[in-house]
Amino acid sequence: MNTAGGLAEPGPALPPDSVPQTVDQVAAVARLYGEPLFALPTDLYIPPDALEVFLEAFQGPLDLLLYLIRRQNFNILDIPMADVTRQYLGYVEAIRKRNLELAAEYLLMAAMLIEIKSRMLLPPRKVEGQVEAEDPRAELVRRLLEYEQMKLAAAELGRLPLLGRDFWRAQAHIDTTVELRQPEVRPEDLREAWTEILKRARLNQHHKISREQLSVREHMSIVLKRLQGQRYVEFERLFEVERGPAVLVVTFIAMLELARERLIELTQAEAYAPIYVRLAYQPV
Repeated sequence: MNTAGGLAEPGPALPPDSVPQTVDQVAAVARLYGEPLFALPTDLYIPPDALEVFLEAFQGPLDLLLYLIRRQNFNILDIPMADVTRQYLGYVEAIRKRNLELAAEYLLMAAMLIEIKSRMLLPPRKVEGQVEAEDPRAELVRRLLEYEQMKLAAAELGRLPLLGRDFWRAQAHIDTTVELRQPEVRPEDLREAWTEILKRARLNQHHKISREQLSVREHMSIVLKRLQGQRYVEFERLFEVERGPAVLVVTFIAMLELARERLIELTQAEAYAPIYVRLAYQPV
């Protein structure tokens, strides 16, 4: 019944079996929400690239042909060439005018299908030495089986874990540079070096009585000045043996104080080797 606005009010839905499939001997072309559709809408919009996108989803004409066969459960060893060729040509015709570059290889396969169909209509031609005539579909079946086998193998490989897609390689930076470390100077080495300097000092003793004011800070400055501009200075060369044991003791204490304050470094190349002294900082 009509409403006040003139729009038709839909009645109760009927079961699909009770809906007529023909009206005035015109068959329905489709169903829309369970209702038969007897004519396509005139304002139906189909994107110009819709079928191109569909065909580009196939990996070539063999992929499309295999899709048509498997979708309808055809026996691949006994392909109904008439049905398959008709469906295949329907897909190819849809893109022939839009994308010739894409349709070229599909048209080549279409020509092959038409040739096979034509050969099947002709009387079989036997070859000498063969009991039965060769099936025109044999070469196509062989190519389809090989393609399907490779496609399944590629799918199996695609399911394997892939570096960069499913997992990432763990990386850890290891510093391989080797820093040369000088052997540390032990207290025993300093004691032995000090004993040797005292022995040398006794050989240079002077019997002169004098009073001298000695400053540890002053000798610290003297040692630092002597080390400036020098890469290494031998431990024994920093002592003025001729000035007597008192100066040697003050100088030794000054060097210990400088080492404690990390102003100088005491190094040796190996155990029992000569001891060398250098500045622990670079003067400006």
